[in-house]
Amino acid sequence: MAHEQAESAVNRQVAPAWALNLNRFTDYAVNDFGGGPRPWKFSWVINFQKCGTFFFLGFLMWYYQNFSVTAWVYLAMQGSYGIIWFIKDISFPDPAWQKKITVLGGINAFLGVLGWYWVFGWLLISGVSSPDYPLSDGAWYALCISMCMIGSVIMIAADAQKYYTLSLQRGLITTGMHRYIRHPNYLGEMLIYASFALMIWHWLPVLVLAWVWGGLFAVNMMMKEASLSRYPQWEAYKKRSKWLIPGVF
Repeated sequence: MAHEQAESAVNRQVAPAWALNLNRFTDYAVNDFGGGPRPWKFSWVINFQKCGTFFFLGFLMWYYQNFSVTAWVYLAMQGSYGIIWFIKDISFPDPAWQKKITVLGGINAFLGVLGWYWVFGWLLISGVSSPDYPLSDGAWYALCISMCMIGSVIMIAADAQKYYTLSLQRGLITTGMHRYIRHPNYLGEMLIYASFALMIWHWLPVLVLAWVWGGLFAVNMMMKEASLSRYPQWEAYKKRSKWLIPGVF
C-alpha cells in the first residue's frame, strides 16, 4: 500500500498553468469578490436562475405577445430543464455548490454566466433572432428536444452515481456512466445548452457557450483530472476512457 501511495504521488498529474490561473480567477470572482458577509450559498444563486427561467420566459412571451410554436417549444425545453436541475439539487446536491459566497460574488456569478442563459430566450422570443433552420421546423424541434432530453438524463445519471457512490465509499469511479468517459456530467450539460443554442440559431449563444465550455468546463475538467490522478488506478482508467465522447475524445 505504501508503494502504491508513493507511486501515485510521483505520477500525480498537474493542471496546465493557464488552467490553474483561470481557476483561481473565477474562484475568487464567484466566492470571495468584494469580501464582507457571505449570506447565501452558491446553490441558491444557481437555483434562482434555474427556477426563475420558466417564469422569465413566460413573461417574455406575454410581453412580446409571441405565442408561436417555437416560443412554446423553447419555454418547455429551457424552463423544464431549470425545474429538473432544482429537483436534482434537492435530491443529491453537489458539495461544490454548497459553499457560502459573498454578495458581489453571487452577483458576478449571475451576471458573468447564469444571466446570459436568460438572454438566449430573449433573443428568440423578442424577435431579435429569426431562425431559418437548416431543416423543417418540426425536424429541428425534434432534434433539439432529443438533445435536451438525452443530455438531461446523462447529467442526472452521472451526478446521481457520483453522489451515492461517494456517500458510501470515497475513491475513483470507473463504472456506470463513468466507464467509457471521465466527465459524463459535463457531456450532459453541453448537450442541453447546445440544444438551446440550436433553437436560438444566433451567434451570441455560440460565443457564450464558447466562454463557458472553454473557460469554465474545460478548466474544471482539468482540475478534476489533476485531483483524481492521486489514485493508483488513475493511469489505467485514463488509458481506457475518453474525456467526453466514448471512443472518440
